Amino acid sequence: MTSTAPAGTTAHIRDPAQAQRRVLRVLVASQVLSGAGLAAGVTVGALLAQDMLGSTGLAGLPSALLTAGSALTAVAVGRISDKHGRRPGLAAGYLTGAVGSAGVITAAVLDDPVLLFVALFVYGAGSATNLQARYAGADLARPGHRARAVSTVLVATTLGGVAGPNLAAPTGTFAEHLGIPNLAGPFLLSGTAYALAALVLALRLRPDPLLLAREVAVAEEAGVAAHPAAAEAVDRGEGRGGVVLGALVMVLTQLVMVAIMTMTPVHMHDHGHGTAASGLVIALHVGAMYLPSPLTGRLVDRYGGMKVAAASGITLLAAGVLAAAAPGDSVALLALALALLGLGWNFGLVSGTAIITDTVPLATRARTQGVVDVSIAIAGATGGMASGLMVAAAGYPALALTGGLLSLALLPAVAATAYRR
Repeated sequence: MTSTAPAGTTAHIRDPAQAQRRVLRVLVASQVLSGAGLAAGVTVGALLAQDMLGSTGLAGLPSALLTAGSALTAVAVGRISDKHGRRPGLAAGYLTGAVGSAGVITAAVLDDPVLLFVALFVYGAGSATNLQARYAGADLARPGHRARAVSTVLVATTLGGVAGPNLAAPTGTFAEHLGIPNLAGPFLLSGTAYALAALVLALRLRPDPLLLAREVAVAEEAGVAAHPAAAEAVDRGEGRGGVVLGALVMVLTQLVMVAIMTMTPVHMHDHGHGTAASGLVIALHVGAMYLPSPLTGRLVDRYGGMKVAAASGITLLAAGVLAAAAPGDSVALLALALALLGLGWNFGLVSGTAIITDTVPLATRARTQGVVDVSIAIAGATGGMASGLMVAAAGYPALALTGGLLSLALLPAVAATAYRR
């Protein structure tokens, strides 16, 4: 805890509702920037590695390294946030992502695969921080409204996330004018966007939402007993098994999403599509990952995380089946499959985040959230690495179908948790 103020000092603590509105505005601004940084790099990471290595089998390695780097960052951001607040934790994470972007550009100029992989590992910090920011949106939210607060932060990523991939071609052209390889161009955008996101948070995220939430909790002797709505959320959510279920939902959705998303640009490239076409598909995918967040948040707050988690599994199955059946030359069908993939991931992330936030107390919330996000990152790394190997061995349709079937594991997990209530 960061404060031991007695209940009588509540009047001296800034109005949490007013502070929450400011916090959300600042987080929205930073997420727009970081969304562009995240999506731009994801669009061409696999293609850059394939070009430098001349091998499809290792094309999934950049995604694996990116998500492995995000795992380490999730721990660091969680610990920094737990000790010092969200502001220094998130700002440091984005700044690290900017450094990784600069490293990728340097590696491309030098044609150094080893440096590329190290830089992609560091670049993964931006991805982890982008996800960690959603927790900051819920710190000051009233119980029963946390999923909507999380969704507000997530949907802000849509603007940058959709713009980023569509800027892949022009930033590539701009990079060539600077003597930088075309495929490294989007990382110019990534580095700039991450650096600006770090600056916005460092200067404007005041008061710190986690520290203020702890002060309010101490001053008002807050807890489940003082907030009947919170008790309802936990009872509806998912009780003592909430951490396990919430983590499992987000881990499986991340693994399936990363595996299929990573190899879709490579699959399209192999069928004669250019960077602009794959950028459009990824842009639609990223839009579907974040744009439905307000609706998803309302669904979770109204019906509970478990029902939306089950919907996530079904949606991901549909995405995998469609991606497997779509002809390689059909941009429209691949775009639809990737949109469903993004929607399924959104259902899983919002529901899983709400389950975790409703279950874990403020005193240990940031640290626990960081540990959970490590599991998510490891799942993403596994999906990214395995995706290239599986496509090389069995083809893209086999990868997509396997991912869809794997997502069905969410249904028995939700059913088992519901049965134990």
